[in-house]
Amino acid sequence: MSTETEAVNETAETTDEAETTVEAPADAQEPSADQEDAGAEGDHVARLEQEGDIAADYLEELLDIADLDGDLDIDVEADRAAVSIVGADLTQLVGSDGKVLEALQELTRLAVYRETGERSRLMLDISGFRADKRSRLTLLGTKTAAEVAETGEPVSLDPMTPFERKIVHDAVAAAGLRSESAGVEPRRYVVVLPADA
Repeated sequence: MSTETEAVNETAETTDEAETTVEAPADAQEPSADQEDAGAEGDHVARLEQEGDIAADYLEELLDIADLDGDLDIDVEADRAAVSIVGADLTQLVGSDGKVLEALQELTRLAVYRETGERSRLMLDISGFRADKRSRLTLLGTKTAAEVAETGEPVSLDPMTPFERKIVHDAVAAAGLRSESAGVEPRRYVVVLPADA
């Protein structure tokens, strides 16, 4: 092999080594904090969407077994998966004051847990029962806050579920007053307090 050929081969080998050891710019190697946050947020939303899909499959099977027609709507709201069932007549799935709905929600959360291994905060609504209740409780919280602001006297409300109490607490806080829960489950209730209490 001639000296010129050896020189060309050495140059080619050196160039190959240089190409394989070229590093990307420092800012391209590690994702920024914003990119990591966006990635984590995307993963969280994807997990909640997966919970919604699992819940919808489970509920679809239940509807088939019960021979009921219903359309399922899956969403992510307030940092939790939300599934709504709407149909012609699903009152039997709501039950007296939403008791059957509460039980179905717990069963659905268990079905999600069985698939994912993680506890779910999934919210189930049937025929708009929870949406209507949310509106009524928000109005109750707002009216009670106005009454307490006017009289300066605390007001205790009837016993409620944790879901119902949270809605009232949020409405009272939005009105500029404070509230607290008192009592023992299942008779726990909300007390709306004057601003200076």
